[in-house]
Amino acid sequence: MHKGADPKNPPVHTHIRPMTAHDYEKVHALWLTIKGFGIRSVDDSEENIVRFLQRNPHTSMIAEADGEVIGSILCGHDGRTGCFYHVCVREDMRRRGIGLSMVEAAVAALKREHISKISLFAFADNVIGNAFWEHCGWTKRDDMNNYEYGLNKENVTTFVTEPAKKEKKSGAPPVPAEG
Repeated sequence: MHKGADPKNPPVHTHIRPMTAHDYEKVHALWLTIKGFGIRSVDDSEENIVRFLQRNPHTSMIAEADGEVIGSILCGHDGRTGCFYHVCVREDMRRRGIGLSMVEAAVAALKREHISKISLFAFADNVIGNAFWEHCGWTKRDDMNNYEYGLNKENVTTFVTEPAKKEKKSGAPPVPAEG
C-alpha cells in the first residue's frame, strides 16, 4: 500500500517512472478522462510536450498499473524553481497514495538537479486538487498574484466537461467520422 493511501481502497501495484515522449498518447488520453481538466491547444500538443520532456528528461512522472497509465505529473524547472503541471490520477485509482508517490518521485528528481523550491498552479475551483496539496503539506500562497501574458492567441485552454470513455478493444478498425 502506498504511503497516504486510504485503507478502504484496495491496494494496486503501480510502477512510477519518468515520462517519455512515447507515453504522450496514453497520458493525453488520461487527461481527457478527467472532468474539469484544462488542456491547452498548443502547449499540450504532442510536439510541445515532447519539447518539454527534452528540456526536462528526468522530472515528469507517470504511474502505471497493468500496463495502463493511471497518473501523471509534468514537472520541469528553470534552474532555480521547479514547477508541476497537469498532476492527475485516474478517478477510480484515487485515494491509494499514487498521487503522493508520483509527487515524491518528481521531488526527488528535482533534488538531484539541485532545485530547492517547487511551485504549482491549481485552479481555485479544483476542490479535489486543492485538498490533495493541503493534505500533502504544501503552502497556499495568499501574498502574491499570478499573472500571465499570452504570446500565442491560438493557445486556448479547453476544459474536459464530459470525461472520455475508455474504448473497448476490438478487432475491427475504427470507423472514420464523416464530415
